[in-house]
Amino acid sequence: MATSVLTVDSIRKQFESVRAVDDVSFSVERGEILGFLGPNGAGKTTTIRMILGIFDPDGGTIRSGHGGAKRVEKERTGYLPEERGLYGDARVGDLLAYFAELKGLPRTEAQRRVTAWLDRFDLVDWQRSKVEKLSKGMQQKVQFIASVLHGPDLVVLDEPFSGLDPVNQDLLKEIIGDLRREGTAILLSSHQMNRVEELCDRIFLIHQGRRVLYGELDEIKESHGEHVVHLRYRGDATQLAKTDGVTVRSAEQGALSLILSPQVTPDRLVRELLSDVEVLALHVDRPPLHDIFVRTIGGSDEAQ
Repeated sequence: MATSVLTVDSIRKQFESVRAVDDVSFSVERGEILGFLGPNGAGKTTTIRMILGIFDPDGGTIRSGHGGAKRVEKERTGYLPEERGLYGDARVGDLLAYFAELKGLPRTEAQRRVTAWLDRFDLVDWQRSKVEKLSKGMQQKVQFIASVLHGPDLVVLDEPFSGLDPVNQDLLKEIIGDLRREGTAILLSSHQMNRVEELCDRIFLIHQGRRVLYGELDEIKESHGEHVVHLRYRGDATQLAKTDGVTVRSAEQGALSLILSPQVTPDRLVRELLSDVEVLALHVDRPPLHDIFVRTIGGSDEAQ
Protein backbone atom coordinates (compact mmCIF):
# COMPACT_ATOMS: atom_id res chain seq x y z
CA MET A 1 0.00 0.00 0.00
CA ALA A 2 1.38 3.39 -1.04
CA THR A 3 2.32 5.82 1.72
CA SER A 4 1.86 9.53 1.03
CA VAL A 5 4.79 11.61 2.22
CA LEU A 6 3.14 14.81 0.99
CA THR A 7 -0.55 15.52 0.43
CA VAL A 8 -1.65 18.81 -1.15
CA ASP A 9 -5.41 19.33 -0.99
CA SER A 10 -7.26 22.13 -2.80
CA ILE A 11 -4.71 24.86 -2.12
CA ARG A 12 -5.21 28.39 -3.41
CA LYS A 13 -3.05 31.50 -3.49
CA GLN A 14 -3.87 34.97 -4.75
CA PHE A 15 -1.63 38.03 -5.14
CA GLU A 16 -3.80 41.14 -5.51
CA SER A 17 -5.88 40.43 -8.64
CA VAL A 18 -3.85 37.40 -9.79
CA ARG A 19 -4.95 33.89 -8.77
CA ALA A 20 -1.52 32.23 -8.89
CA VAL A 21 -2.71 28.80 -7.67
CA ASP A 22 -6.32 27.72 -7.97
CA ASP A 23 -7.65 24.58 -6.24
CA VAL A 24 -4.55 22.41 -6.73
CA SER A 25 -4.41 18.88 -5.27
CA PHE A 26 -1.85 16.09 -5.58
CA SER A 27 0.23 13.72 -3.48
CA VAL A 28 3.77 12.35 -3.53
CA GLU A 29 4.27 8.79 -2.34
CA ARG A 30 7.24 7.19 -0.64
CA GLY A 31 9.69 5.93 -3.25
CA GLU A 32 8.06 7.91 -6.05
CA ILE A 33 9.19 10.68 -8.38
CA LEU A 34 6.37 13.06 -9.31
CA GLY A 35 7.12 15.32 -12.26
CA PHE A 36 5.81 18.79 -11.42
CA LEU A 37 5.55 20.54 -14.77
CA GLY A 38 4.24 23.72 -16.30
CA PRO A 39 5.24 26.69 -18.45
CA ASN A 40 6.83 29.77 -16.93
CA GLY A 41 4.34 31.64 -14.77
CA ALA A 42 2.05 28.63 -14.37
CA GLY A 43 2.14 28.58 -10.56
CA LYS A 44 4.88 26.00 -9.95
CA THR A 45 7.13 28.20 -7.83
CA THR A 46 4.23 29.54 -5.77
CA THR A 47 3.05 25.98 -5.09
CA ILE A 48 6.54 24.87 -4.08
CA ARG A 49 6.89 27.84 -1.73
CA MET A 50 3.60 26.94 -0.06
CA ILE A 51 4.75 23.34 0.37
CA LEU A 52 7.96 24.56 2.01
CA GLY A 53 6.14 27.00 4.29
CA ILE A 54 7.54 30.13 2.67
CA PHE A 55 3.99 31.19 1.77
CA ASP A 56 0.78 30.23 3.53
CA PRO A 57 -2.03 29.10 1.23
CA ASP A 58 -5.20 31.22 1.22
CA GLY A 59 -7.18 28.00 1.36
CA GLY A 60 -6.74 24.24 1.34
CA THR A 61 -4.27 22.09 3.26
CA ILE A 62 -0.73 20.76 2.92
CA ARG A 63 0.02 17.71 5.06
CA SER A 64 3.14 15.74 5.85
CA GLY A 65 3.11 11.96 6.03
CA HIS A 66 4.41 12.07 9.60
CA GLY A 67 1.27 11.61 11.64
CA GLY A 68 -0.75 13.80 9.29
CA ALA A 69 1.09 16.93 10.39
CA LYS A 70 -0.49 20.05 8.96
CA ARG A 71 2.87 21.42 7.86
CA VAL A 72 5.75 19.78 6.08
CA GLU A 73 8.54 19.18 8.58
CA LYS A 74 11.57 21.17 7.44
CA GLU A 75 14.02 18.76 9.11
CA ARG A 76 12.62 15.93 6.95
CA THR A 77 12.60 17.95 3.71
CA GLY A 78 15.31 18.82 1.19
CA TYR A 79 15.08 21.61 -1.36
CA LEU A 80 17.17 22.42 -4.41
CA PRO A 81 15.93 25.83 -5.62
CA GLU A 82 16.09 26.90 -9.26
CA GLU A 83 17.86 30.08 -8.20
CA ARG A 84 21.01 28.69 -6.64
CA GLY A 85 22.51 30.34 -3.60
CA LEU A 86 25.63 29.34 -1.66
CA TYR A 87 27.95 31.35 0.56
CA GLY A 88 30.84 32.05 -1.80
CA ASP A 89 33.47 32.65 0.88
CA ALA A 90 32.64 29.47 2.85
CA ARG A 91 34.64 26.27 2.49
CA VAL A 92 32.72 23.46 0.79
CA GLY A 93 33.02 20.87 3.56
CA ASP A 94 32.27 23.33 6.36
CA LEU A 95 29.24 24.72 4.53
CA LEU A 96 27.72 21.31 3.88
CA ALA A 97 28.29 20.20 7.47
CA TYR A 98 26.66 23.42 8.68
CA PHE A 99 23.57 22.82 6.53
CA ALA A 100 23.34 19.23 7.79
CA GLU A 101 23.57 20.36 11.42
CA LEU A 102 20.76 22.84 10.79
CA LYS A 103 18.65 19.84 9.78
CA GLY A 104 19.43 18.05 13.03
CA LEU A 105 22.43 15.85 12.27
CA PRO A 106 25.15 15.57 14.95
CA ARG A 107 28.40 17.16 13.85
CA THR A 108 30.38 13.89 13.61
CA GLU A 109 27.69 12.22 11.49
CA ALA A 110 27.34 15.35 9.35
CA GLN A 111 31.05 15.39 8.59
CA ARG A 112 31.03 11.68 7.75
CA ARG A 113 28.18 12.15 5.30
CA VAL A 114 29.83 15.21 3.76
CA THR A 115 32.93 13.20 2.88
CA ALA A 116 30.87 10.31 1.49
CA TRP A 117 28.72 12.56 -0.72
CA LEU A 118 31.67 14.61 -1.98
CA ASP A 119 33.40 11.36 -2.90
CA ARG A 120 30.32 10.24 -4.83
CA PHE A 121 30.44 13.45 -6.88
CA ASP A 122 34.23 13.36 -7.26
CA LEU A 123 34.61 16.54 -5.19
CA VAL A 124 36.67 15.32 -2.22
CA ASP A 125 39.72 17.26 -3.39
CA TRP A 126 37.64 20.46 -3.22
CA GLN A 127 36.44 19.93 0.35
CA ARG A 128 38.69 22.68 1.76
CA SER A 129 38.16 25.06 -1.17
CA LYS A 130 35.95 28.10 -1.02
CA VAL A 131 32.70 27.79 -2.91
CA GLU A 132 33.55 30.79 -5.10
CA LYS A 133 36.53 28.84 -6.52
CA LEU A 134 34.25 26.11 -7.91
CA SER A 135 32.84 26.03 -11.41
CA LYS A 136 29.12 26.54 -11.93
CA GLY A 137 28.61 22.80 -12.39
CA MET A 138 30.55 22.00 -9.21
CA GLN A 139 28.49 24.50 -7.24
CA GLN A 140 25.36 22.87 -8.61
CA LYS A 141 26.53 19.50 -7.30
CA VAL A 142 27.37 20.98 -3.90
CA GLN A 143 23.90 22.51 -3.64
CA PHE A 144 22.30 19.20 -4.57
CA ILE A 145 24.33 17.48 -1.83
CA ALA A 146 23.05 20.08 0.65
CA SER A 147 19.47 19.17 -0.26
CA VAL A 148 19.86 15.42 0.40
CA LEU A 149 22.71 15.18 2.93
CA HIS A 150 20.40 14.83 5.96
CA GLY A 151 18.43 11.94 4.46
CA PRO A 152 15.07 13.69 4.00
CA ASP A 153 11.77 11.90 3.40
CA LEU A 154 10.78 14.48 0.77
CA VAL A 155 13.10 16.21 -1.70
CA VAL A 156 11.95 19.07 -3.92
CA LEU A 157 14.24 19.48 -6.94
CA ASP A 158 13.73 22.55 -9.11
CA GLU A 159 15.62 22.28 -12.44
CA PRO A 160 18.27 19.94 -10.97
CA PHE A 161 20.04 19.32 -14.31
CA SER A 162 20.58 23.00 -15.14
CA GLY A 163 24.25 23.88 -15.53
CA LEU A 164 25.48 20.27 -15.68
CA ASP A 165 27.27 18.68 -18.63
CA PRO A 166 25.87 15.40 -20.06
CA VAL A 167 28.18 13.20 -17.97
CA ASN A 168 27.13 14.85 -14.72
CA GLN A 169 23.49 14.88 -15.80
CA ASP A 170 23.69 11.10 -16.13
CA LEU A 171 25.38 10.84 -12.72
CA LEU A 172 22.67 12.97 -11.13
CA LYS A 173 19.97 10.91 -12.84
CA GLU A 174 21.52 7.75 -11.35
CA ILE A 175 21.65 9.29 -7.86
CA ILE A 176 18.04 10.50 -8.04
CA GLY A 177 17.04 6.96 -9.02
CA ASP A 178 18.97 5.60 -6.03
CA LEU A 179 17.11 7.99 -3.70
CA ARG A 180 13.80 6.75 -5.04
CA ARG A 181 14.81 3.11 -4.49
CA GLU A 182 15.75 4.00 -0.92
CA GLY A 183 12.20 5.28 -0.35
CA THR A 184 12.64 9.03 -0.76
CA ALA A 185 9.65 10.91 -2.17
CA ILE A 186 10.80 13.33 -4.88
CA LEU A 187 8.99 16.30 -6.41
CA LEU A 188 10.87 17.06 -9.62
CA SER A 189 10.31 20.29 -11.55
CA SER A 190 12.10 20.52 -14.87
CA HIS A 191 11.72 21.77 -18.44
CA GLN A 192 13.90 18.91 -19.71
CA MET A 193 11.11 16.59 -20.83
CA ASN A 194 13.50 13.78 -21.75
CA ARG A 195 14.78 13.62 -18.16
CA VAL A 196 11.24 13.76 -16.80
CA GLU A 197 10.26 10.82 -19.00
CA GLU A 198 13.31 8.83 -17.91
CA LEU A 199 12.77 9.40 -14.20
CA CYS A 200 9.17 10.14 -13.25
CA ASP A 201 6.45 7.71 -12.21
CA ARG A 202 3.61 10.22 -12.36
CA ILE A 203 3.11 13.67 -13.86
CA PHE A 204 1.36 16.79 -12.60
CA LEU A 205 0.97 19.56 -15.18
CA ILE A 206 -0.14 22.99 -13.97
CA HIS A 207 -1.15 25.86 -16.23
CA GLN A 208 -2.54 29.27 -15.27
CA GLY A 209 -2.66 28.09 -11.67
CA ARG A 210 -4.80 25.04 -12.38
CA ARG A 211 -4.21 21.33 -12.83
CA VAL A 212 -4.50 20.25 -16.47
CA LEU A 213 -2.90 16.77 -16.31
CA TYR A 214 -2.28 14.39 -13.44
CA GLY A 215 -1.57 10.68 -13.40
CA GLU A 216 0.85 7.92 -14.30
CA LEU A 217 3.06 8.76 -17.26
CA ASP A 218 2.15 5.63 -19.24
CA GLU A 219 -1.56 6.21 -18.71
CA ILE A 220 -1.30 9.86 -19.77
CA LYS A 221 0.48 8.83 -22.96
CA GLU A 222 -2.07 6.11 -23.69
CA SER A 223 -4.99 8.47 -23.07
CA HIS A 224 -3.84 10.65 -25.96
CA GLY A 225 -4.68 7.76 -28.29
CA GLU A 226 -1.93 8.41 -30.82
CA HIS A 227 1.12 6.41 -31.78
CA VAL A 228 4.45 7.71 -33.01
CA VAL A 229 6.15 5.52 -35.61
CA HIS A 230 9.83 5.84 -36.50
CA LEU A 231 10.43 4.26 -39.90
CA ARG A 232 13.52 3.59 -41.95
CA TYR A 233 12.66 2.45 -45.45
CA ARG A 234 13.69 2.04 -49.06
CA GLY A 235 11.30 3.12 -51.79
CA ASP A 236 8.68 5.81 -52.35
CA ALA A 237 6.79 6.98 -49.23
CA THR A 238 5.07 9.94 -50.91
CA GLN A 239 1.58 8.42 -50.74
CA LEU A 240 2.04 7.40 -47.13
CA ALA A 241 2.60 11.02 -46.11
CA LYS A 242 -0.70 11.99 -47.79
CA THR A 243 -2.81 9.40 -45.97
CA ASP A 244 -5.64 10.65 -43.73
CA GLY A 245 -4.76 10.16 -40.09
CA VAL A 246 -1.01 10.10 -40.77
CA THR A 247 1.04 13.21 -39.98
CA VAL A 248 4.73 13.53 -40.79
CA ARG A 249 6.54 14.62 -37.63
CA SER A 250 9.98 14.69 -39.26
CA ALA A 251 11.46 13.45 -42.53
CA GLU A 252 14.93 12.68 -43.83
CA GLN A 253 16.20 10.66 -46.76
CA GLY A 254 14.99 7.13 -46.12
CA ALA A 255 13.58 7.93 -42.67
CA LEU A 256 10.24 9.18 -41.40
CA SER A 257 8.76 9.93 -38.00
CA LEU A 258 4.97 9.68 -38.23
CA ILE A 259 2.11 10.51 -35.89
CA LEU A 260 -0.82 8.10 -36.27
CA SER A 261 -4.26 9.32 -35.23
CA PRO A 262 -6.38 6.82 -33.23
CA GLN A 263 -8.13 5.53 -36.38
CA VAL A 264 -4.81 4.47 -37.93
CA THR A 265 -3.34 1.70 -35.81
CA PRO A 266 0.26 0.51 -36.14
CA ASP A 267 -1.15 -2.82 -37.36
CA ARG A 268 -3.04 -1.11 -40.20
CA LEU A 269 0.06 0.89 -41.06
CA VAL A 270 2.10 -2.27 -41.45
CA ARG A 271 -0.56 -4.33 -43.27
CA GLU A 272 -2.04 -1.71 -45.61
CA LEU A 273 0.02 1.41 -45.92
CA LEU A 274 3.59 0.17 -46.29
CA SER A 275 3.03 -1.95 -49.39
CA ASP A 276 4.97 0.48 -51.60
CA VAL A 277 8.12 0.61 -49.48
CA GLU A 278 10.66 -1.84 -48.15
CA VAL A 279 10.75 -1.52 -44.36
CA LEU A 280 14.29 -1.53 -42.97
CA ALA A 281 13.42 -0.67 -39.37
CA LEU A 282 10.22 0.18 -37.50
CA HIS A 283 9.73 1.45 -33.96
CA VAL A 284 6.33 2.27 -32.43
CA ASP A 285 5.89 4.43 -29.35
CA ARG A 286 3.39 6.70 -27.68
CA PRO A 287 3.80 10.47 -28.18
CA PRO A 288 6.73 11.99 -26.27
CA LEU A 289 5.95 14.04 -23.20
CA HIS A 290 7.22 17.16 -24.98
CA ASP A 291 4.44 16.87 -27.58
CA ILE A 292 1.78 16.20 -24.93
CA PHE A 293 2.99 19.19 -22.90
CA VAL A 294 2.87 21.58 -25.88
CA ARG A 295 -0.49 20.31 -27.14
CA THR A 296 -2.11 20.40 -23.69
CA ILE A 297 -0.90 23.91 -22.87
CA GLY A 298 -1.91 25.15 -26.32
CA GLY A 299 -5.34 23.55 -26.00
CA SER A 300 -5.77 25.04 -22.56
CA ASP A 301 -4.96 28.50 -23.90
CA GLU A 302 -7.51 28.12 -26.68
CA ALA A 303 -10.15 27.17 -24.17
CA GLN A 304 -9.78 30.40 -22.19
